[in-house]
Amino acid sequence: MIEKNTIIYIAGHNGMVGSAIWRNLKVKGYTNLIGVSSKELDLRKQKAVRDFIRKTKPDVIIDAAAKVGGILANKNFPYQFLMENMQIQNNLIDVAHRLGVDKFIFLGSSCIYPKLAPQPLKEEYLLTGALEPTNEWYALAKITGIKACQAIRKQFDKDFVSLMPTNLYGTHDNFDLNSSHVLPAMIRKFHEAKQNNNAVVVLWGSGTPMREFLFVDDMAEAVVFALENQLPDYLYNVGTGEDLTIKQLAITVQKIVGHTGGIIWDDTKPDGTPRKLMDVSKMHKIGWKHKVNLEEGIQKTYNWFLENIENFKQIRHI
Repeated sequence: MIEKNTIIYIAGHNGMVGSAIWRNLKVKGYTNLIGVSSKELDLRKQKAVRDFIRKTKPDVIIDAAAKVGGILANKNFPYQFLMENMQIQNNLIDVAHRLGVDKFIFLGSSCIYPKLAPQPLKEEYLLTGALEPTNEWYALAKITGIKACQAIRKQFDKDFVSLMPTNLYGTHDNFDLNSSHVLPAMIRKFHEAKQNNNAVVVLWGSGTPMREFLFVDDMAEAVVFALENQLPDYLYNVGTGEDLTIKQLAITVQKIVGHTGGIIWDDTKPDGTPRKLMDVSKMHKIGWKHKVNLEEGIQKTYNWFLENIENFKQIRHI
C-alpha cells in the first residue's frame, strides 16, 4: 500500500518532469521524498547507485532521469544518447530489483515506436518496425528499459511499470536552442524576435509533420496515478490523443508570445517522423485523462519563461 509516508526516490527530480512529479506529490501530502542532484549522485556509476539505494531504502523509485535533447543533439551525440541513458536506467532498474524495491515507474518517450507505425500509436506496435533515424539512439535505450521492467514484472511479479509520454513541455523546460525540443525552442525564438522589432523567425523543416503535446503537470498526474494504483499491464501511453501540424503549433505560439513578424520554414532541415499521435485509450480505460489544453499550457510555459528569463540570457544560440 502506498501511504503519505512511503519513501519515494525521484531520479531526475530537478528536471522538467521530475520537478513536476515532486511538486505534485508535495501538494498531495507525501512527506518522504528523496531527490539528489547529478553532482551528488552520478546515475551512470553502478556502485554509487547501489550504495545510495542501500542507504536511503526507498519503497518506490520513479525514474525521470535521462539524457534528453532535440534532433540536433541526437544527431551530434548518438553514442552518449544510447550509452548514458542505458547506464542510468539499467543501474536504477537492476539495483531496485536486487535491493527489494517492489514498485518502479519507468518513464520513456513516444519515439520508441516505429517511424511508420499506424496512427494512432498503440502499445502493441513496439518493436514492429524501423525507428526514426533522428532519435533512434535514445529510443533504443528506452526500449531496453521497458523490456527490462517487463522482464522483472514477468519473472519476479514486481510492480514495475513503464509510462510513455508524448512530447512534453511546460515550466522548467529546456530553452537552450542547441538542445531544446520544438515547443520551448519556438517560445524562445518568437520572444527574442518580438524583442528585436518583430524580426522574421526561421523554423526547421517544412512545418507539415503532426505532433501531440502534453503539459508536464498532466504527466506528473499520470505518474502519481501509477504510483497510487497497481496498473494491470507493463506499458502505457500517456498523452492527449490530439495532435496538430508544426505550422499550426508555430502560429499558436506566435499568437501567445505576441510576435507579429514573418515565419520562414527552412526545409533543408529534417522533419523527423511524419506523425506521432498516441493512442491513450488504455490510460483512459483505467481512469486517467489529461486536463490542460494546449493554449493554456503554452501560456503557462511562456509566463514561466518570462519570470525566469535572466537564466536563459547566457545560453548561446544556434
